[in-house]
Amino acid sequence: MAKVTEKGLQTARKTIAQLLVCTGCCCGRTDRGNPAVPVDWMKNEWKMRGILKSVHLTISGCLGPCDLVNVVGLVGENETIWLGGLVHQQHFAALRDWAQETARLGEIAPLPDILRDHQFKRFC
Repeated sequence: MAKVTEKGLQTARKTIAQLLVCTGCCCGRTDRGNPAVPVDWMKNEWKMRGILKSVHLTISGCLGPCDLVNVVGLVGENETIWLGGLVHQQHFAALRDWAQETARLGEIAPLPDILRDHQFKRFC
């Protein structure tokens, strides 16, 4: 249960990061010719590997830049890293590996090489 302190509202659940995965109007919409987002696989991996308590997995509606297809946001305390164009299972496996390494380290892990070229600047 959340509590109010002199610093404001605080949650009892502490996480290192949150992974936002778009499944909105375009991302993962195979009926529109876009590559799938393996939502069930991701949920299972997070649960099976015990990642959920450290890196919260959020399957979201539209996150924006629809032209980049399969957009995700890696949200940490001081930064959000935006990725797009994730079209292969290896991309989602790399996200899983990143989350697992983040949980192991207790801090945000470096972005895997396979995802670096998928980074984009979300806002001007």
